[in-house]
Amino acid sequence: MADDLQQLADWAAPLLAKLEARERRALARTIAQDLRRNQRARIRAQRNPDGTPYAPRQPQRLRGRQGAIRRRAMFAKLSTAKWLKATVQGDTAVLGFFGSVARIARTHQLGLRDRVSRNGPTVEYPQRELLGFTAQDRTRIHDLLIDHLIRPGQRV
Repeated sequence: MADDLQQLADWAAPLLAKLEARERRALARTIAQDLRRNQRARIRAQRNPDGTPYAPRQPQRLRGRQGAIRRRAMFAKLSTAKWLKATVQGDTAVLGFFGSVARIARTHQLGLRDRVSRNGPTVEYPQRELLGFTAQDRTRIHDLLIDHLIRPGQRV
């Protein structure tokens, strides 16, 4: 995956160098927003970037009300625009989780150990890749770059 992105970066670098800073910023914003939409749809579909489903939740042994919260899809709130941010810094696009949920997202992204609650037990979470590039994402970035470089009415 990193090789594909490096090849895309090597191919695009000379083309992007010819653009003005304002145009690069606009292109980065377009790409970031499009990637956020794609990542959000994939997270809501409960899929890793390679197409495999997320590891299921551990069975809950709770007394009392059998939780509707346990039946809902994981990361429903994390995929909202409030937490999954697409920002542009200079002429670079940044897509990620910011704020208090960044730690939670990182724990699931990398499959780390964390506490369930402040004084709760420590649990090792399975890896669930919230952010990542799919083949469609790479193709879409390529297409957005081409569309931006070749404006309507101009032919190469």
